[in-house]
Amino acid sequence: MSGDEARSARLFAAIAQSDPGDRTIARKAIGTAIQSGQADLAVSIARNLPLDELPIDARLMLAADLARKGQVKKAAAQLEKGTTSTEASLFAPLMRAWEATSRRKADGANSLAKLPEGSALEPIADEQRAAMLFALGRVEEALPIANSVVSKGGGRETRLRLAFADALLKAGKRSEAMTMLAADDEALSLARARVEAGQPLRAAIDTPAEGYAEMLVALAVDLSRDENKALPISLVQVARHADPTNSEATILLALLQESAGNSAEALASLDSIRDDDLLAGEALDVEARILADEGRSSAALAQAQAAARLPGAGAHSYRRLANVLGDMERHAEAAAAYQQAISRTAEGKAEWSLYLLQAASLEQAGRWDEAKAVLRRAMALEPENPLLLNFLGYGKLERGEDLDQAEAMIRKASALRPDDASITDSLGWALYKRGRLAEAIDTLRQAAAGDPTQWEIHEHLGDALFASGRRIEARFSWSAALLTAEEKAKNRIEQKLETGLNSANAAP
Repeated sequence: MSGDEARSARLFAAIAQSDPGDRTIARKAIGTAIQSGQADLAVSIARNLPLDELPIDARLMLAADLARKGQVKKAAAQLEKGTTSTEASLFAPLMRAWEATSRRKADGANSLAKLPEGSALEPIADEQRAAMLFALGRVEEALPIANSVVSKGGGRETRLRLAFADALLKAGKRSEAMTMLAADDEALSLARARVEAGQPLRAAIDTPAEGYAEMLVALAVDLSRDENKALPISLVQVARHADPTNSEATILLALLQESAGNSAEALASLDSIRDDDLLAGEALDVEARILADEGRSSAALAQAQAAARLPGAGAHSYRRLANVLGDMERHAEAAAAYQQAISRTAEGKAEWSLYLLQAASLEQAGRWDEAKAVLRRAMALEPENPLLLNFLGYGKLERGEDLDQAEAMIRKASALRPDDASITDSLGWALYKRGRLAEAIDTLRQAAAGDPTQWEIHEHLGDALFASGRRIEARFSWSAALLTAEEKAKNRIEQKLETGLNSANAAP
């Protein structure tokens, strides 16, 4: 919560109290209070205004407050009186469904299975219906719906897996719960360990307030793509009031705050998440990235090192540490941290991506022979993986090693992922290195069209064009590369623009 915003909310509230007839000031006070996370202040002001004079976020906050206090029927009735179609078609029906669920009636869950076509509730109906059925103890009906929901993936998959697994545990379905948690994710790994130790997860969506909060978070995720973050921030703050234990809402709030340019607020929000929360690792990841983006690499490193030193620190903690070290260009140390992550993977079976990350760090540390050995271990796990094939093939190509094999690897990767601009670029560069300029230019043009933002592709295309005598076109490509090139490449590209291509400034 921003200190300035919090003070502004209290100031507006004081003015509104001194002049109750000024609805504009009152609405401003409510909005600022919600944005700054002062839910109680927002509720206290909103209660003094007629419902039809309140902005939608204030009416949603009043409903959250009622649901949190167990007054679910009243919350649904208030939402039904809302002045927007969203309240009538989205929020009110869900609250009514949860109200029925709280009375141990299946009517609410059943209503979500019979929504009219185009209903605003449709995108979240299945996850909410599964939660309601679990809350009613109707596990056999809930489980297929829950499995369908998590199979679709998405940004909220981990949170929903935790919720459904906890519901299964409460129903005595330990095996099914462990299956629900069987995915590679730090929170899910931690949850599995807690189940093994007989500890509770405390993640189920059991109550109307918790269900309402989940809906608000889902809606905020969708709205977070918009440039204006005010509405999704308000929705998340309402969700946090409805369910203060919802750490997913707090992490989303931090992401929205950072996106709105308020990194200090974002870090403060993340700091409110308990160390023993199942999503604490995700919060640490976000915090480390924000600190690094703010130029506070030392703080990000200290945080990652502290997490890795904790008793029982697992693969994810060392992966986080390696990522931070890599961002600081301490590549040898990053490679060592990735090795620690690999050694801590369950049963010693590290996923191929960890090997790829370690190989990339070793390559950047100038230890190519070791990187190749790591890549071979990764390819033993995933021999048809296009990213591994492309990385190893391109590395050989850059160093002039086994050019026939390098080209074959890249061609295979391209056949497996023909729409991947980076792999298409590798193929074009392989053709260029082998003197097949016409084919190289056509392939590199295809790569540039696939991803115009990759400066490396434009530089490669410029080099190929220049080598074929098309010097004006080459300069256009180099100019495009210069727009987004990283600092260490800019000097090389600028030299080409001034004097043309030579062995000293050619792309590697």
